Amino acid sequence: MSQTWLISGPPGCGKTSWILTTIRSHPGSCGYLRLSGLSEDGLEQGHDAGIDLAWLKDQCPQLQDLSKPDQQCADRIDDQLNLIELQQYRPPAHPGVDEIDPRISNQLKALQLQPDRALHFGREPELPEQDTLEFNRLEAWSVSLHDSVWDPNSLSSFWFELVNGAYGDVYRAKALMNLPDGRAFFCNWIVSQQGSQFLPLEVVEPPTGRPNRASELVVQGKALDGMGMQSTINDCLLSDAVLDMHQAPLREQQPDLSQAKR
Repeated sequence: MSQTWLISGPPGCGKTSWILTTIRSHPGSCGYLRLSGLSEDGLEQGHDAGIDLAWLKDQCPQLQDLSKPDQQCADRIDDQLNLIELQQYRPPAHPGVDEIDPRISNQLKALQLQPDRALHFGREPELPEQDTLEFNRLEAWSVSLHDSVWDPNSLSSFWFELVNGAYGDVYRAKALMNLPDGRAFFCNWIVSQQGSQFLPLEVVEPPTGRPNRASELVVQGKALDGMGMQSTINDCLLSDAVLDMHQAPLREQQPDLSQAKR
């Protein structure tokens, strides 16, 4: 029998990591959905840029995307576990599915999804609490980096500057970043952690031009300098000519790519 769980919590508390572990341990099929959260006074929601879905699909290719109309019936598959992620700053007044905010319930009804359980980080003992922070004010900034490829050294420098206050007080940052050799990394940082995560995606694109996959950056914090971030990012991205210079030696090592469309 299929089940649907709503997993909520504040930014950076570990929702996606916990969901990935749960998917890997579930013996049946799994579905995933990230809902648009609800902003509160002074607390902006981070943009749902598709980072979490892209990362989970890379790690678990058979994962069902419950936001697609042709998979709305997936919750009826026997033994399927549907996991719905929601960024929510405050826990509901009371536990249980009956206390889900009506605005969230309406989003779920539109997708024909009805949660059997509602779990919130910082309340349920089965969920870790290490990174469950309380926020009084939080801004959000995001940028789409589709088709963009980073100079590797520049990416390292930018990320170091980003999480160390060069563009405001950053509390949370996550991204999918493309490198010229076809690799991509899931970059993840929260102020309560010791250092950043740089996790490689399993799928490596051929070095034959710009990759066709999600690449996004989402930042949350205070006094964010969006113009400064955008200006630095522009300086860190490779032009077509420089990208080709990086990729040409890789194509020479793989002769079967010589005829690939670039």
